[in-house]
Amino acid sequence: MNSSALARRHVVVTRPAGQSARLSALIRAAGGEPVLYPALEILDAADVQPVLELIGRLDAFDLAIFVSANAVDKALALVRARRDWPPRLRVATVGRGSERELQRCGFSAVIAPAARFDSEGLLDLPELKQVEGKRVVIFRGAGGRELLGATLAARGAAVEYAECYRRGRPQADPAPLLALRARRALDAFTVTSSEGLANLHAMLGETGRPCLHETPLFAPHARIAAAARALDVQTVVQTEPGDEGLVEGMAAFFAKV
Repeated sequence: MNSSALARRHVVVTRPAGQSARLSALIRAAGGEPVLYPALEILDAADVQPVLELIGRLDAFDLAIFVSANAVDKALALVRARRDWPPRLRVATVGRGSERELQRCGFSAVIAPAARFDSEGLLDLPELKQVEGKRVVIFRGAGGRELLGATLAARGAAVEYAECYRRGRPQADPAPLLALRARRALDAFTVTSSEGLANLHAMLGETGRPCLHETPLFAPHARIAAAARALDVQTVVQTEPGDEGLVEGMAAFFAKV
């Protein structure tokens, strides 16, 4: 991609605070200007005792699944403060970012999809097809989709959840986005979770929602794209997965307008 693919484009990055550096760097490398507006806040679990109790029993499990990079960071911080990771306990995850984070933390044999980066993609892998009699722990935030655990349980696995963080809605003033829109310099939103999208919609309020409705929105998953359309966003572009997919999708879109 050339360094002018997003020349002078202001791109809103809605990732949680502290988690936007890589995407922002790619936007800048393509000539764009990232505008940080976190729409999701990652908080410690309200009660860590259930997770700590489970961490004490990690040796009993056959597979540990991390549903996100946040789950990797929060769970491993709790684990490593108390014990070593069991050598025989295999790890799996759903996305490229969480796979990279696991590898950075020293896990070399991560089970992860190579194409579809979600629960469905993980469940399609051979390692998760034959799980009868296996014990599986799923590290995740409070709440979330039940598809992964329910499907593994239906396949005969004993599944336990370890809720190691919770998600919140940040407090943020939409005035900077409104100012960009007034200058006709608000060019794109990037949204990487359905919950972040819902938060963004609420954070903008009645005054700010035209920013969202009238600005092209780029999402790396069909579920997020569908949610954006349901919120009356006029231009929704589903990109390839990951940060590179988002930036390449934006570059392709703006090359035509």
